[in-house]
Amino acid sequence: MRATGFTHVSIHAYDLEESLRFYTEVFGLRRVPSPDFEHPVVWLEIGDLQLHLFLRDTPPPDFHHIGIDVDDFDGFLERAEELGVLDDAARGSMRVLPSGEVQMYIHDPAGNRVEVDWPDASALAPETQARLRRLEDAQPQDAENRLARLYMEPAQKV
Repeated sequence: MRATGFTHVSIHAYDLEESLRFYTEVFGLRRVPSPDFEHPVVWLEIGDLQLHLFLRDTPPPDFHHIGIDVDDFDGFLERAEELGVLDDAARGSMRVLPSGEVQMYIHDPAGNRVEVDWPDASALAPETQARLRRLEDAQPQDAENRLARLYMEPAQKV
């Protein structure tokens, strides 16, 4: 027996409506029906997976994050800046991995870290590319590290 995939990720929200608005406006996620649990929860559709938001007063764990793929990184970056969801630390965290994939970190209203991913830095606008930092410049990578990929080939269902 083995795991075959993810169905969802759950993260906390201090204010469900504020977090719901963030994920629908910033990422274009769609709310879907959810059961009634003992604590308030909202389910959102993200591709063929779900993001679950649950109401809690606990702080988010340091360094834990969710990674979200977008269909237009340049457009997302522009929209995120318009909405003011990028802070100074997030502006400095756009980086290109040895594979050419791109990562950027932002925080949602509850303080959850969100990694925004893109598969190919060379496909981005020149002004976006100019803002990227190479991970290799900050942290040396060996041959095995250079094999790492965010975007995996889909697994065959058995």
